[in-house]
Amino acid sequence: MIYTGPLRKMNAQLTEEISYNLPIGDNLVSMNELIGNEITLKYEHQILCKECGRETVKSFNQGFCYTCFKNSPAAADWIIHPELSKAHLGIEDRDLEFEKSVQLKPHVVYLSLTSGIKVGITRGTQVPTRWIDQGAVKAIKLAETPNRYLAGMIEVSLKEHMADKTNWRQMLTNVYPDVDLISEKHKVMELLGDEYLQYVPKEDQPIILNYPVLEYPVKLKSIGFDKVPEYTGKLTGIKGQYLMFANGIVLNVRKHEGYVVSLEF
Repeated sequence: MIYTGPLRKMNAQLTEEISYNLPIGDNLVSMNELIGNEITLKYEHQILCKECGRETVKSFNQGFCYTCFKNSPAAADWIIHPELSKAHLGIEDRDLEFEKSVQLKPHVVYLSLTSGIKVGITRGTQVPTRWIDQGAVKAIKLAETPNRYLAGMIEVSLKEHMADKTNWRQMLTNVYPDVDLISEKHKVMELLGDEYLQYVPKEDQPIILNYPVLEYPVKLKSIGFDKVPEYTGKLTGIKGQYLMFANGIVLNVRKHEGYVVSLEF
């Protein structure tokens, strides 16, 4: 079986073991069914912008052409830095209507355990997808806010006390400390300013995430289509947005959004 088309980040569903589907062109491939089997991924030397669909010689910010990267509201700075959101003030960055549709929706500030404990934010509709995408083994809500700006300000206030990045190597080798997220949440609450405590939910139960991995590697080697345009190997697992192969080879699917690829199995 061969599927060909531009890649998009894998869709994931919270089940007893995370269920992954890979969008490739017009097809949606169930990746869990391929674990334990040999697959071939071949880059067709074409990249299509995930925003406008035009061909681009280089992918910017995980799938945009340069024009969309510079002009699309979906690639604006507030996406990465939510504290820069201004829609709640009626101030436009690139497209006020788009910004209102995202920034003025409920957001969640969370603690997750990946390679260690980190703080992050996501739209309420992206729970638990965001946690799965980053390879968290468990996560808990810290605050629920009515807009993106407030969530961003809470995150910024906590960054000096804790990490907001994931060590992808430790995440993929499944190395993380044994911590109680409920206890950690209570510790973090003491760091919050009084103006933010009203957004802390009473719910204290973390979500546990189990990934479809046959065996975690000890050593890793990350590959990408720009240097390795074709790769054949045994798929041994999926975690976050990474495909994991025998011998510690890993491929970040999200990094290659827009790349036109053939998947054969």
